[in-house]
Amino acid sequence: MEISQCRVLVTGGGSGLGAVLARDFAAAGARVHICGRREAPLAAISADHDRISSHILDVTDEAATAALFAAIGPQQIVIANAGIAESAPLHKTDSDMWHRIIAVNLTGCFLTLREGLRALREDRADWGRLIAISSIMGLDGYRYASAYSASKHGVNGMVSATAAELDGSGITANALCPGYLEGEMTDRSVTRITGKTGKSRQEAEAILAATSPAGRLIRPEEVSAEALRLCGPGSGSINGQAISINGEA
Repeated sequence: MEISQCRVLVTGGGSGLGAVLARDFAAAGARVHICGRREAPLAAISADHDRISSHILDVTDEAATAALFAAIGPQQIVIANAGIAESAPLHKTDSDMWHRIIAVNLTGCFLTLREGLRALREDRADWGRLIAISSIMGLDGYRYASAYSASKHGVNGMVSATAAELDGSGITANALCPGYLEGEMTDRSVTRITGKTGKSRQEAEAILAATSPAGRLIRPEEVSAEALRLCGPGSGSINGQAISINGEA
């Protein structure tokens, strides 16, 4: 299908990467639904573009996620972008942090993609794209991120298994795994580093940028461009991939 013929759902669409995804897909002609927990930023994004509609949703709420898909109908492209990030060494990671991160990053992704696929199946769709926004921390281990890394490894495993189920259906499932992104989530990580270490913001940003072979933070537009590619012509054979977007050669 042409992207201009598609309906798209983006979770966590009120800010950061989610907002960039929404705007880029709308600019490509798609009808985009964004959702999240905060009404004001969602409304601001949807007000900027007549192809974007906003909805309040907590992706950890199973009934609410099912109700949203029932209300908006099948979406040819479903992007599970909603996520949170917190950090601590394993011995200081309490159960509340663990369950909070797993609930949003892994269970929220599961519920989003499951309901998206159910809607496509009920519509007898022979084309669809399920995209999870994962992380390089789902491909390797990083210090002070055991809970976050576990959630993203889980996302990548779920996507891989789902893709195997989808072989030959015309629907694909893939994960995008960016490094540290420019934006609000990384800003919060920088604030945590400065608070715990006394380093300047510039020094803290350099620490995060150094995790990328590119030596810089990744731009949300780079991730959005890859999402668009997964939905474009010739993308049907890309299935079950965890695609690193982190500056590697």
